[in-house]
Amino acid sequence: MSSAGYHRLLDPSEPLKLAYLTYRGKPHVGGQGVYTRHLTKALADLGHTIEVLGGQPYPVLDERVPLTKLPSLDTFNDHYPGRVPGFWEIKNRDDLLEMAQYLTGVFPEPMAFSSRAKRNLLPRATEFDLVHDNQCLGYGILKIEEQIPTIVTLHHPITKDRKLEMEHAKNRYKRWSVGRWYSFVKMQGNVASKLPRIVVVSQNSIDDIHTDMGVSKDRMRLVPVGVDPDLFKPLDHVQRRPEHLITTASADVALKGLSYLLEAMAKLRTERDVTLTIIGKPRPGHSMDLIDSLGLKPHIEFVSGVTDERIVELYSEAELAVVPSLYEGFSLPAIEAMCSGTPLVATDGGALPEVTGTDGETVFGCKAGDVGSLVDALKRGLDNPEARARIGAAGRQRVLDRWTWRLCAEQTVEQYREVLAMPDNIAKLKRNGRIK
Repeated sequence: MSSAGYHRLLDPSEPLKLAYLTYRGKPHVGGQGVYTRHLTKALADLGHTIEVLGGQPYPVLDERVPLTKLPSLDTFNDHYPGRVPGFWEIKNRDDLLEMAQYLTGVFPEPMAFSSRAKRNLLPRATEFDLVHDNQCLGYGILKIEEQIPTIVTLHHPITKDRKLEMEHAKNRYKRWSVGRWYSFVKMQGNVASKLPRIVVVSQNSIDDIHTDMGVSKDRMRLVPVGVDPDLFKPLDHVQRRPEHLITTASADVALKGLSYLLEAMAKLRTERDVTLTIIGKPRPGHSMDLIDSLGLKPHIEFVSGVTDERIVELYSEAELAVVPSLYEGFSLPAIEAMCSGTPLVATDGGALPEVTGTDGETVFGCKAGDVGSLVDALKRGLDNPEARARIGAAGRQRVLDRWTWRLCAEQTVEQYREVLAMPDNIAKLKRNGRIK
């Protein structure tokens, strides 16, 4: 870069003042609270100052990272999902917007949160060098970007969620309802296409975002997520439970493929005593109905609200971890299991082969949406302790070589500085008094 375009924020040693946005921060959901907690902690470790602006459920953060709460109407909380807020809860036009979208069948949180974030940040534009949005992509983000340099993380295109939910809808009304619910996806595509830089967690997601959302590939950069190898590690003092599996199900949606794992488990139980731990809450819906109809309830344990340390113990108790997803933009549960030394069974959905590696070397692979293929992969793992040991060790090494939160933070900061070097953003920084 010419000296005319150089400024202090481009110096690699210069700490940055960042605002980080997460419209949902559920602590144990990969693309929400897990990504937010670990990335912001790693950024703080590098010496940067971060303020998180978040909606419910609020993220759990490092003590050095302050949280500014931008409360929504919280219509989808775990205790009363789908509740109708009282009129006395409508305190401003952002609440009114959220209520109007909700009552007409649209998922309202991205749009409403972006408006709240805009109202909070624009009067404070002089306080921040850059805003990092974690896949909100509401129209308010464009207003923020007009005043403050902005970058966005897009984990995967929500078009994939919509497509799979439509395919699994049982009737015409349900398909209409799903289409209405996901109508915010068009907004996200419009916003993403106008932003100068999108951070994406896998090459597969880059390709799908380009195809499904129309975002130019020259605006996207690959920055994979990470894992804490000092936390997620083999625990020699924990005994593995014979024939025991573990999986993560943060939501009962078609995308995660839990129903295929349940059907595979039912088939396996005709010949062996397989048990399963599900990290997640049991919620009324298709999966719980399937558990009951297949007679699996006595053999499945749900675990939620536990510490990361306990999750590592749960991985160490299992002979196999399973990611049965129909599609993943990356999959934090996959690399957490691998880093823990637990051999992984995973489908070829979305970016999973990019993440998990070669079948028979670092993973027991199978076809997405194919119960028979999943059963075969589970049998290969359960029947061969030598292969489990080899694949568990190789899987951990694959993660150590590629994905840590520190590396994720370092590569993210490289993208911050590239964005801050753009002429339009230099003008914003000067206008806001961040540089001379």
